[in-house]
Amino acid sequence: MEGEPLLAGSINRGSCDYGSHDSGQQHEESPRLRRLSRHIEEDGDLYIQQAVVFIEDAIQYRSINHRVDSGSLRLYRWYYSSICQWGLGFTIAIVLALAFIERPSSLTYTSDIRFKPQPWQPPCGLTEGIEMVCLCVFILDVTVKSYLIGWEEFQMNKWLIGYVIVIAASVIDWMLSVSMMCNESLRVRRLIRPFFLLQNSSLMKKTLKCVKRTLPEIASVILLLALHLCLFTMTGMLIFAESDDPKKNGEWKTYFKNLPQALSSLLVLLTTANNPDVMIPAYSLNRGYSIFFILFSVFGTYLLMNLMTAIIYNQFRGYLLMSVQTSIIRRHLGIRAAFEVLCCPGRGHTSSQSEGHVERVAVNTFLQVMGRVHMKSYHRQAIIKAAQRFPDGFIDGKAFQRLFSELDKDFLKEHPPKPEYISSVMQQIQYIFSHYYITVFGNVVTLANVLGICTILVLDSEKSSSERDNYYIEIINCAFIIYYLIEMLLKIVAFGWKGYLSYTSNIFDGFLTVLLLSLQIATFITYRIPDSKVDPVPQHVMSLWEMVRLVNMLIVFRFLRIIREIKLMAVMASTLVDMVKNLRAFAGILLVVYYVYAVLGIWLFQGAITAPTNMSENSSLENVTGAFTMDCGSFEQLEYWPNNFDDFAASLVLLYNIMVVNNWHVFTDAYTRYTTEWSLVYFVAWWLTSSVMWVNLFVALILENFTYKWDRSNALSVGEVERIVYQSTVQLMFREHVQEPTEEELLAKLQQHPHLHLGW
Repeated sequence: MEGEPLLAGSINRGSCDYGSHDSGQQHEESPRLRRLSRHIEEDGDLYIQQAVVFIEDAIQYRSINHRVDSGSLRLYRWYYSSICQWGLGFTIAIVLALAFIERPSSLTYTSDIRFKPQPWQPPCGLTEGIEMVCLCVFILDVTVKSYLIGWEEFQMNKWLIGYVIVIAASVIDWMLSVSMMCNESLRVRRLIRPFFLLQNSSLMKKTLKCVKRTLPEIASVILLLALHLCLFTMTGMLIFAESDDPKKNGEWKTYFKNLPQALSSLLVLLTTANNPDVMIPAYSLNRGYSIFFILFSVFGTYLLMNLMTAIIYNQFRGYLLMSVQTSIIRRHLGIRAAFEVLCCPGRGHTSSQSEGHVERVAVNTFLQVMGRVHMKSYHRQAIIKAAQRFPDGFIDGKAFQRLFSELDKDFLKEHPPKPEYISSVMQQIQYIFSHYYITVFGNVVTLANVLGICTILVLDSEKSSSERDNYYIEIINCAFIIYYLIEMLLKIVAFGWKGYLSYTSNIFDGFLTVLLLSLQIATFITYRIPDSKVDPVPQHVMSLWEMVRLVNMLIVFRFLRIIREIKLMAVMASTLVDMVKNLRAFAGILLVVYYVYAVLGIWLFQGAITAPTNMSENSSLENVTGAFTMDCGSFEQLEYWPNNFDDFAASLVLLYNIMVVNNWHVFTDAYTRYTTEWSLVYFVAWWLTSSVMWVNLFVALILENFTYKWDRSNALSVGEVERIVYQSTVQLMFREHVQEPTEEELLAKLQQHPHLHLGW
């Protein structure tokens, strides 16, 4: 409505007419006019602030339901500044890392229980003091968040309410620890610490919500898998029942002696970890028994397990699309809100607003806003360039939305111009060493260097370090390093410093070349190129062979420069980089699951497995009783002693080994012998959570990311793939499958904003 204020309590800009006062009254009312002018300027700056924040919210897919007064906006931008978010992330990392130092401490060089030294235990109050500082940061964090969104929004935000509860529970548990002088056997707050990581990432919260919604479908598939497992277990117990002939009881005795043993044997076979061991006793008696195990594997491993992966990902992808839809709406809503607060002042300056009036934003005002928005420079330049093309100097609502489509476009980096030389010799050098064939020749030289290293390694594979003749390999490496140095210097001449550093491949080459040169100089200073096979100065920190090995590893690593020359490899490498940047939320959820299961494992199994004392390799086992066994393939015979739950770091490694599922039955067998058969529930739950669900989801999302990037790079050359900056966020990966919100939906949501009252 015309003349209504933009915000509740703001000034009506149409309420005063600067031409309605006569000259006699003008002098008397000049202070009033000055105050009014000052209020108008302050309001104008407020609108600019609001537009800046709304655009930043849209870029980051954040909700705009927060306070919009001037002080709150300054606090809001400070809270979401890089330094504050990095500080909060660092605090979360510190509180999670305390598990490595707290009792049981992981600060030992080995986790092998046979010769693990007594770890350093922090004094009472050290980790507790650090933790209290972190909890104070979290209290400040939740206070600021709650103030910015307001009480009504806080009451509807389950994550913030959970945040308060987790902080309160952590403080209470902390007080109990301090009161008991850190001698408590159980710290509940260790189990809930991952919540701090979850609540700090909106994508993690969306992912967790999607997983929660997918659980019913997962449960139905797991039930089908359980039926398959039970059916074959009962059939197997009937087929491989105990016989009167002891020679035919190998299968029964080892794998089908009772129901739990038969069930666990076939469960492990489902992951192929004990194949073909589980079938060998029966198969050696009659080849027909192999049909049972083959049918079990075909239906279970190759059909049901892959079907489970497909169903999990399909259902998860559907719910993820819903979450992405919410993010897309947030972006459009933030952009629309910025447009509304910028175009609204224009309404108050018109004496009347006709029905066909078109809301518009002045380009100059928009440029002023864009100058204050925190965003990537190439996106800002693209948006400003597009805005300056409007001939009449105004932008309407639809055009305003289209301007920010630049955020979704890939950016092609432009390299700085090459330096201009007057000398014909320098021009010739520039032409030669900026040519593509020089790069190809450099790759050939690097390949020859790597092949030379491989040849020497094969010839000297059975020689000890004292028997190796390092003289020749040092001379060969020195010659190649000189070539690498000359190539780097001449490329710098050809492209100039800025041009040389604008290529990521040149940065990679240059860094390794400087490092190789430094190591070679250090080798010459220390050993002066020995001409004998014996290390002349063995008392040095690094022997000559160790320095040569380090140089060789760097040379082999330098060969990775060939990746950018092959389009498929370049896209794959770019996909891996993007995976680290954009799929961190999914890896973060897996980290949370690791953390929780590691803490539970310490609670349940710490100290469960103990190494027998005073036993050598040739000692008799007659005096060893209980759960210990030296059967072939057992935990003890394979010397898996470092794999245990005696500290947090060892627990993580053991969980990883089980997730890989190779020989995971060795761990389950050991813990069922040393504890109880119910321990199998813990390990099976971990296998289902990590290997079946999260790893398969992670692999599927990597495939989505690669397919997305490959489709977009089909029309590009190898050089353009190296220059392009892909916008491959999770939202953009699924953007084409998401429906864009209508203008009516956006306006309806803006009307529901708890703090922004637009004058419509």
